[in-house]
Amino acid sequence: MKEIKGFSANGYVASVIFIAIALACLSQFNPVNGSSILFVLLAVLSVACLAGLFMVQPNQGRVLTLFGSYVGTVKENGLRWTVPFFIRRNISLRLRNFESNKIKVNDAHGNPIEIATVVVWSVNDTAEAVFEVDDYESFVNIQSEAALRNMSSAYPYDQHDGDEIALRSHPIQVSEALKTEIQDRLAKAGVKVHEARISHLAYASEIASAMLQRQQASAIIAARQKIVDGAVGMVELALSRLSEREIVELDEERKAAMVSNLLVVLCAEQNTQPVVNAGSLY
Repeated sequence: MKEIKGFSANGYVASVIFIAIALACLSQFNPVNGSSILFVLLAVLSVACLAGLFMVQPNQGRVLTLFGSYVGTVKENGLRWTVPFFIRRNISLRLRNFESNKIKVNDAHGNPIEIATVVVWSVNDTAEAVFEVDDYESFVNIQSEAALRNMSSAYPYDQHDGDEIALRSHPIQVSEALKTEIQDRLAKAGVKVHEARISHLAYASEIASAMLQRQQASAIIAARQKIVDGAVGMVELALSRLSEREIVELDEERKAAMVSNLLVVLCAEQNTQPVVNAGSLY
């Protein structure tokens, strides 16, 4: 069921017209004249029509139904008038926030993680929101958490490969995927998702300590690799400069010894203790 525009008129104009009709009919009332009963009935009918007045606040809509049938939605702001027999249900069109509870799921690698999301949404189609689902607010909450569970199992917590999208390292891509997942689930309820992002992300408590050690080890290995790469480059530059400037001639054995000493100096965690050779080079 799609939303359609419901019948309504300016409430101020309608109230003036009906009040004027009622006053005019009452002014014609004369007990002696038998036709006065007609004027009284018209006056009563005009006053009864005032029951069709209703107010529409900004960013709100009124869903109109007649004997169980949907007849339209009124979104014009201000005092409005419609057929008094129409039942009018108020629906907010404003932006709303939904923050899920922290849920425990397994990521793409099977690691248990804790994750939560914040979803910004609004009603886009009032007819679908009212008639397609029993309670659209509860529907948004349940489907958002279900989408979060499904999305979390498709990505790893940490990035291990160069092109791999991970929950922690790619927040923009993950947010877009989560938004799309939630929107697909809520479209049938007339709800539009404006933003969806992760508000909490952490390893589950039972593996948090082990994963912290793993992250520290990965960081140490990466740092060591960078240090070694830099040290090899510096040794290569030193040997090349010595050879180009003919400062000293080194055979292969002494080159190997020099490379070993330089690598020890450059890669050591602690300051090295130099040994000064006061005798002959050989």
